[in-house]
Amino acid sequence: CDRFQLNLTQALEIWPGEPEQLPHRDQDMWQGPKGQIEYLINVMWPFTPYRRENGATVLWPNSHKHQGASRPPRSEAIEAEMDPGSALLFLGSTLHGGGSNRTEAPRAGMIVSYSLGWLKPYENQWLTYPPHIARNFSPELAALVGYRQHRPNLGNVDGRCPSLLLGDELSEYGRAVDELRDEQVKPLAAYRARLLAGGT
Repeated sequence: CDRFQLNLTQALEIWPGEPEQLPHRDQDMWQGPKGQIEYLINVMWPFTPYRRENGATVLWPNSHKHQGASRPPRSEAIEAEMDPGSALLFLGSTLHGGGSNRTEAPRAGMIVSYSLGWLKPYENQWLTYPPHIARNFSPELAALVGYRQHRPNLGNVDGRCPSLLLGDELSEYGRAVDELRDEQVKPLAAYRARLLAGGT
């Protein structure tokens, strides 16, 4: 993989009385081989203190090494207790879930995840950050949200790198064009007419 990309940005809160989230692995959204490659890394930032009582994220250490096995018991899990200013990094193959909030106040934070550049991200970044917004980003940030072609030719626009959409003018030079020559159009039109008439 030549580069990574932004997969998800999400603010989250666990409100008082919420039960513990079902354990899951974030990278299971891509149904690829398990245990052979890491597709994703998560970074969690607390906005309020994360404690066992208010729903700190629950993680199963080393669960990324045993993805095909049955779910480990809850007794093997740990709570990621941390304060604002801290960050928790964990692999997308790590079994985890939000904890149960048994306090009177919500637990708040955000998660930012990054995936391999050739994967379809969880969020459609091109709609989240359309060209008129991404045009104001640094080249590095624009590339992170998808305005960069991945080798050999993934994510192109008319055969060109999407970063060109962020410039003032998009030259017609080098643009892939969907055009047919007359000798191609006539047989296609005849075939279409036969289909519409009920023929084959």
